[in-house]
Amino acid sequence: MIAALQRWLDSDVGYSFRHSPTAIGAAAVAALCLFCALFAPWVAPHNPFDLATLELGNARLPPAWQTGGRWAFVLGTDDQGRDILSALIYGARISLAVGFVSVLLSVVLGVALGLAAGYLGGWVDAFLMRLCDVMLSFPPILIALLIAGVGRALFPNSHETLAFGVLIVSITLTGWVQYARTVRGSTLVERNKEYVQAARVTGVPAARIMRRHVLPNVLGPVLVLGTIHIASAIITEATLSFLGVGMPPTTPSLGTLIRIGNDYLFSGEWWITIFPGVMLVAIALSVNLLGDWLRDALNPRLN
Repeated sequence: MIAALQRWLDSDVGYSFRHSPTAIGAAAVAALCLFCALFAPWVAPHNPFDLATLELGNARLPPAWQTGGRWAFVLGTDDQGRDILSALIYGARISLAVGFVSVLLSVVLGVALGLAAGYLGGWVDAFLMRLCDVMLSFPPILIALLIAGVGRALFPNSHETLAFGVLIVSITLTGWVQYARTVRGSTLVERNKEYVQAARVTGVPAARIMRRHVLPNVLGPVLVLGTIHIASAIITEATLSFLGVGMPPTTPSLGTLIRIGNDYLFSGEWWITIFPGVMLVAIALSVNLLGDWLRDALNPRLN
């Protein structure tokens, strides 16, 4: 593993990373958030989901440096007495999980359909591109509302599991389009090159040509898109949770925490919504900066 890391650092992309303070800073912030989210039970000072440890007497305590605050709750507490810092760590866990899973599903679906559209062409290409146009006309919020309404009617007693599935499906159904269009454009270029023509002449099946020959040469833009899409997926999840379609208050994500704190913002309890908002901005900004750096690092015209 150390040898592989050293080879990466010695590559052109690794050299670009080592000489980019912005990329290093963004990677450090993203790695810190990811580490805290993965090891939340050991990193968080409290368990905000353990109802036995919650006391309403600790509700809406200010940050520790303000009058009335306690150092046991460094960033204060929310309306149920949950530690804001612990809620941020556990909330980031949910937001990052939704972002990564939805982007992974979008990549798999979009790349597969983009390869088929670009390589096969004809009516397959026309049908898939019109499908992309139709999906672009439905924003994730409307799709989430539709899926949530149908899901709650079919499964009225599975609110938390349903909410997690609604977020992933709604983001995936609108996120795969950009991957399909990007891969289709690259595939249209690659399918006319000599190595693809040689594989066709030798009788290699179309599915194997797309998987073994075309796919590795179109993954560069997909990697950049996926990195940037993670940030937008996290923001979309926060928006849906803020509107009440996402995770419930008993299992708060960053968007749910912002929605809860918004009810107390004008009464002076600013920390309930400000700190989750700062956490959301830090995650989205760091991932976006990494995506911008990766786009420039993989662009041969800039090297």
